[in-house]
Amino acid sequence: MDVFNEKAEHLMEKLSELSDGETPVGMHSKLNCVTLEVITSVAFGMQLNLLDGAQSPFPHAISMILRGISQYVQNPYMQYMPQHRTFVKEVWDSLELLRSTGKRCIEERKRAVKNGEDVPKDILTYILKSAEQEGEYDDDLMLDNFITFFIAGQETTANLIAFVIMELTRQPEIRKRLQAEVDEVVGLKSDVTADDIGRLQYMNQVIKETLRLYPPGPGTSRWLSQEMVIEGIKVPGGVSVIFNTYTMGRMAKFFDDPLTFDPERFHPNAPKPYYCYFPFTLGPRSCLGQVFAQMEAKVILSKLLQRFDFQHAPGQTYEIMDTGTLRPRDGAVCILTPRSESSKG
Repeated sequence: MDVFNEKAEHLMEKLSELSDGETPVGMHSKLNCVTLEVITSVAFGMQLNLLDGAQSPFPHAISMILRGISQYVQNPYMQYMPQHRTFVKEVWDSLELLRSTGKRCIEERKRAVKNGEDVPKDILTYILKSAEQEGEYDDDLMLDNFITFFIAGQETTANLIAFVIMELTRQPEIRKRLQAEVDEVVGLKSDVTADDIGRLQYMNQVIKETLRLYPPGPGTSRWLSQEMVIEGIKVPGGVSVIFNTYTMGRMAKFFDDPLTFDPERFHPNAPKPYYCYFPFTLGPRSCLGQVFAQMEAKVILSKLLQRFDFQHAPGQTYEIMDTGTLRPRDGAVCILTPRSESSKG
C-alpha cells in the first residue's frame, strides 16, 4: 500500500501540471509508467523513475514481447518467413533484455543472501525461497517467473485503469457517483488505506464491469489430457482448448443488454456470472496477481477521481486494439481539470 500510494501520488503531481482544461494527456502511457514503477519496486527492488522522464528500454520490450506472443498464436510459422525477420529479431532481443536483467537481479540477490545482508521481502526474495524449498528450481525456471511477474504485473493493470477512465468519459453519472463514493470514503486524505479500499464497493463494481467489456487478457487456454464430451461435443485428448472471456462477456446468452455499461450487474446482491466471466481466468491456474492489480487500480483511480474531472480529448475513439493484451486504441487521451473544493462536498 505504501508503494501504491507513493507512485500514485507522484502520478497525480505530474497530472496536476497538465490539468489546465486544454492540454491533451495520454493517460495510458502515463499509467504504463506508474504500473511498471510499482511492479519493479514491489517485486524486484528496482527504481526506474519513468514519471520523471528517465529513459528505460523496458516498456518497449514488454510491448514487443506481447506482440510477439499474439503473432505467434496467430501464425506459429512466421518466425521462419523472411518478411518477418526484422520483427522476430526485435521480439527475441526484447526477451533477451528482460532475461539478462532478471539473471542479473537474481544473481545479485543470491549474493546478498549468501553474505547475510538484509534483503527486501519482495517477490524476488520469495522466488528464491521457493526455489530453495522445492529443490528442483533451476535458473531458467526462476527467470521465467521473474519475466511473468515483470510483464503481467504492469501491462494488464495499466490497460484496465485506462479502460475505466475511457469509459467514464462517456458515463458522467457513473463518474459522479464514483467521485461521491471517493469523497465519502477517502475524503481529502493524500493516502488511501486498505480499509478504504474495502469500502469502495461501487468502484469495485465499476472495475468488474470494465473487465467484462474490456478484459486486458481476452482469453485463456487449458490443456485436455484426455478425451471429453462438452455440451454434447466430443473433444479429443491431447489438445488445447481456448476460452474467450471477451466474447462471452458480450453475449446476450450470459448478460442482458450486454453492450450497455452497467456496474449494477456486479452489485453484491446480483446473481453471480459463473463460468462466463473470467478476466483473471479460473481454477488453480488463475492469475496470481488479481488482488494486487485491483488494489493498485483502486488506489490510482481514487486519487484521480479525488483530484480531477476529465473528458475524452477531441478526435479520440473508444476503439480497442489487440497487441497480445487489449488496450484503448487511442491511448485514452483526456483533458483534465482540477476539481474545485466545492465540488467535493
